[in-house]
Amino acid sequence: MIAIIVHGGAGTIKDEGRIPKVMKGVRNAVLVGWEELKRGSAIDAVEEAVKTLEDNPIFNAGTGSVLTLDGKVEMDAAIMRSNLEAGAVASIWGVKNPISIARKVMEKTDHVLLAGEGAVKFARLMGFEEYNPIIEERVEQWKKLREKFLEKGRIPHWKKISELIKEYPEVLRSTVGAVAFDGEEIVAGTSTGGVFLKMFGRVGDTPIIGAGTYANEFAGVSCTGLGEVAIKLSLAKTATDFVRFGLNAQKASEAAIELATRYFGSENMGIIMVDKNGNVGFAKNTKHMSVAYMKEGMEGPETRI
Repeated sequence: MIAIIVHGGAGTIKDEGRIPKVMKGVRNAVLVGWEELKRGSAIDAVEEAVKTLEDNPIFNAGTGSVLTLDGKVEMDAAIMRSNLEAGAVASIWGVKNPISIARKVMEKTDHVLLAGEGAVKFARLMGFEEYNPIIEERVEQWKKLREKFLEKGRIPHWKKISELIKEYPEVLRSTVGAVAFDGEEIVAGTSTGGVFLKMFGRVGDTPIIGAGTYANEFAGVSCTGLGEVAIKLSLAKTATDFVRFGLNAQKASEAAIELATRYFGSENMGIIMVDKNGNVGFAKNTKHMSVAYMKEGMEGPETRI
């Protein structure tokens, strides 16, 4: 039973006119991944699906990533196979598709995570050309949000971030991800530009194996939302443990979000999963999370928001 599921991020979409574009984006991504999956490769399916989302400026990953407090882009990405091979990059800039560089870390090095300037140098060594992922819409959003906070005489993220997001849900511009099962292997991948106005050097859950991205023989997981929550709970690994204890992907997803809500309240997290039986699962405690999935026997993608 082959299966693939993608997400375009959890949070609040204040402009509901964006929702059709978001849903079209995740639908396109799952179709791209599905074509690779039918050829028999979960790793290619996940990479191509995430690249499709990274290349779509409606999402906060790759082109269209949000800006840090000082107006730069610092992106994170990770990919992991069910044999526990994994690769990730953190705080990388000047590249188009961080997920592809994360895969190269997994396949070409003995490391798991490369960060900052080292990740950029590695990308160049692997032949990835310089690319500017900043778009004008994000610059305008950055200017407005920064002005709003400066007027209040405080800098965001130098206090409890959960309080900030409750007051200004638009700062949580989430993540993209994909999980696929090709009948033999489960693969999970995640990519993000992070949180709007994040402190320079801040790394979220996405590239932290076990926090925002994880895959093993039982399931694969991609998380989205407030990275600090997923890191503190090792949420992606915890969700696969729920499958190991006997839950299917949907029940495990719901249990993981219940855990996040119990400890950190609502409006902070979403999750997608595929388990070893090809079951898909997804859950959230936010207003929105764009999801699209396909399984063997389906004629077309199912989408949810």
